[in-house]
Parts: sequence; structure tokens; C-alpha cells
Amino acid sequence: MNSIKKTVPFLASLSLCLLFLGGLNQCTSSQGKGEEKMPAAAKPPGLEVISIEKALLTSSLTMPGELISFQQVDLYAKQTSFVKQIYADVGSEVKAGQLLAILEAPEIASQLAGAESRWQSFEAIYIASKANYQRLLETSKTPGTISPNDLDLALSKMNSDFKQLEASQAAYKEIHNTLDYLTIRAPFGGVISARNVNQGAYVGPTGRGSDNPLFTLQEQKHLRLVVSVPEAYSPFLKEGDEVNFKIKPLPDEFFKAKVTRMAGALDIKLRSQRVEADVFNTARKLLPGMVAKVTIPLISSDSTFVVPKTAIVTSQERIFVIKVEQGKARWVDVQTGRFIDGRSEIYGSLKEGDQIVKTASEEIRNGSLIMK
Repeated sequence: MNSIKKTVPFLASLSLCLLFLGGLNQCTSSQGKGEEKMPAAAKPPGLEVISIEKALLTSSLTMPGELISFQQVDLYAKQTSFVKQIYADVGSEVKAGQLLAILEAPEIASQLAGAESRWQSFEAIYIASKANYQRLLETSKTPGTISPNDLDLALSKMNSDFKQLEASQAAYKEIHNTLDYLTIRAPFGGVISARNVNQGAYVGPTGRGSDNPLFTLQEQKHLRLVVSVPEAYSPFLKEGDEVNFKIKPLPDEFFKAKVTRMAGALDIKLRSQRVEADVFNTARKLLPGMVAKVTIPLISSDSTFVVPKTAIVTSQERIFVIKVEQGKARWVDVQTGRFIDGRSEIYGSLKEGDQIVKTASEEIRNGSLIMK
């Protein structure tokens, strides 16, 4: 029993010593691991710096357009009448002034005959009153033969008859011009794209006789290519620029057109500018109403600073580039323009030859040292 009692304290002391030594080893090992995790003093990495220069950034815009005839008109009958003869049909190519149709209105011919009779009647009355006045004037040269009052009355009668003659002549010309409206002629050269009447049809101005026009005439050898260019791209276009376009029926063929007219104002709803280009369609491959896929070159008129897209930092608060001044970084606020092929236009307080960081980020703090 005594030996057992002596052994127990000895074992307890031995256990305490082992625990103490284990704690020392654990502390030593943890300190060693901590020293391994501590990084060495960080040095700023080398950064690639570039000089900014001005350049012309050229791009293109592809958007839909529409081909329309250079001139188009709907031809109506001026007077209510009947179609007597038709000389053109759909697809007919006509010249300016060519006869298209003759209309018939018998009542206008009767009105013209009556106006001519009134003209001749008033002409005879005027000739008689003029002759009477001239006789009285010659007689009045002998003193005491004709009173001045009678001479004045004859002069007034002659002038009144002359005015009535002029009025009858004007009425005759008016009806004669109305008769000319019964002849329908082409106002310009083109192609008849629609015909809505047949011989014997009752026609007249729109709303009277028929609502549809007699003919629709289009100039097809000369077309307009109409494009609505968005507001952001309008400054890059000017008259004389050449555009290319394609159409679905001929996918392998390119056509060219030259910008000749610009609206000079934006459409309020679309926020775009109407641009027209002339297309000469002598081969008649293109038709009015076709939709075209238009490629518009966007060429800057003035050179701007062009930098790699990686040099621009976009944060929630600002857009900037990092300029290098005396070995230090300085954030310079900029505005961006167009992005093309990994390059961007920038506008800000910069001058040609300034050096900026090519691959910039917010980690390069403002005022920090820059190692090239």
C-alpha cells in the first residue's frame, strides 16, 4: 500500500511535466507558423506607361433604310367627268408631258360655246359704242354742234362696253382652261405604278367621283435612300459622304449612294435626323419601297485623344485615367466618346504627350508612387 501511494504522486508529477513541455512546443510551433505567414515589405509593381496622342477614330454604323422614288405623284381628275380614252397602263414608262388619258364632260363644251357667244356679243357692242364716240368727237370739233355732256356720255358708254368685253373674254378663258383639265398628262418622266380606272369610269376630284387617283406616277431611275440617324451619330455625317447598302433580293451585291440632303433637325419622337442619299437606278435593279441595310461611315472631323480601353477606370462616382506626374499617380477626370476595337475617345484636362497608365485600376491610389 505504501508503494502504491508513492507511485501515484510520482505519476502526477510526470504528467504535469509532460503537459508543460507540450505547451512549450505548441507555442514555439505556432510562433514559427506566424512568422512564415507574415509577408515581406510590398513593393509597388512595375506599370506600363504610354504617351497619349491625338488621332482620328473611324467607325461605321449599320442600320435599316428605305428606298423611295425621287418623285411620286397621284394624278386626279380636276373636273367631274368620264374617262374617254386611256393611253398608259401599269408599268408604262412615260416622258414628261406625255398624254395619259382623255376625259369627257359635254356640259363643259356647252359652257364654252355659250361663253364664246357672249364674248362675240360684247365685242360687237363695244365696236358700235366706240364708233359712236369717235363720230361725236369729230363732230364736236365744230363749235356748237355737240354738247360736252353728250360727248361725256358716249365716252362712258364706250368704256363700260369695253370692260364688259374684257369680262366676257376672261369667262371664256376660264372655261377653256377647264376644258384643258380633261387632258391628263405626265408632269415628269417616270413609270406608272398604279392605274385605278377604266374607260367610261366616272371620275372627279378626291371625294367626288372617286377617292382613288387615276394614276400613280413614280420616278424610278432616280431614287432616295432615307435613313433616320440617331442623335449621337448625327455630328459625324455631312453632305457628300458616301454610304453603302445592300438589299435582301441581291445579298451579294453592294450599292453606293451619296448623302445629299440632311434635315438639320431631330424628329421629336425618334430623336433622330432624317438623312437622304441619291441613288441612280439606271439598271432598274432597285424598286421603291425596298428596305436596305445601310452602312454609314462615322469619321470625326477633328482629332481627339484616343487611348486603350484598359486605361480608363469607371467607378460609381467618376470616370478617370491615371496620369503620371513626377513619378506619382494623379487621377484625371475624363469623358468618353466612342469605343472601337478596344480603343476609346477621351476628353479632359490633358495635353498631347502626357503619360498615363496603360492598365489602370482603383488600386493605384491617387498620389501613390509609380514604378515604371
